[in-house]
Amino acid sequence: MKHRAFDVLGNIAIVRFPKKFKVSEKKKFAEKLLKEQKSIKTILEKKGKIKGRLRKISTKYLAGEKTKEVLYKENGCVFRFNTDTTYFSPRLSNERKEIAMKIKKQDKVLVMFAGVAPFPIVIAKNSGAKVFSNELNRKANKYEILNIELNKLKNNIESFPGDIKKVAEKLKKQKQKFDVIVMPRPQLKDSFLKQAFMLSKNGTRIYYYDFCQVSEIDSIVEKIKTEAKKFKKKIKILNIKPAGELAPYKIRVRIDFKIL
Repeated sequence: MKHRAFDVLGNIAIVRFPKKFKVSEKKKFAEKLLKEQKSIKTILEKKGKIKGRLRKISTKYLAGEKTKEVLYKENGCVFRFNTDTTYFSPRLSNERKEIAMKIKKQDKVLVMFAGVAPFPIVIAKNSGAKVFSNELNRKANKYEILNIELNKLKNNIESFPGDIKKVAEKLKKQKQKFDVIVMPRPQLKDSFLKQAFMLSKNGTRIYYYDFCQVSEIDSIVEKIKTEAKKFKKKIKILNIKPAGELAPYKIRVRIDFKIL
């Protein structure tokens, strides 16, 4: 039976079917999956694409327990969230661990587009660093607070909800500067590098995520260099890394760079 790969989030499986699949075939596949994988309790069908700045997806219940709330574990951390009202990518689990391993306890870290706080929590839990967490989606903010409590990290993570453009202005007025800025950006035209440069200092390391065709990685690097010149910042590119395939030839890329 042909179907797209499915994501498993805790006890929920989210399946993407080809367009020609009949409802009866979907149900049959869902029931088979429930029998084969005892840890999965709920099967949801993914409908359409991830949308907008809040990166919401739409799912339809297919089989098993009727819920869309997940309890998910990774990297020694636990997360609760709703599949439809908040964004969460299990495929970034290794990325989160890799970034956390690059951070020292004395580093002051800002995570933009934090969602339900997987990057802040994995970083704080594994490095002991102080993390400032920013997210626009109010429903994600509620889960963020819950997840910080679930992981006993209230002393390590500070939440700054709202639009990063406004939040960055507030942090600038408070004369806040960061050693590390992590930018797991949604697929938007705006790079938000202006805000990162605003809150950086000499030595700040920035982990910037973008989306492109495999052949376009160089143009992303050029974009970062152009923005840096515009804001009178000297930078050094430290690393360029494909961080997951999204579609044939389309990837998520991570560019690590340092402010000089």
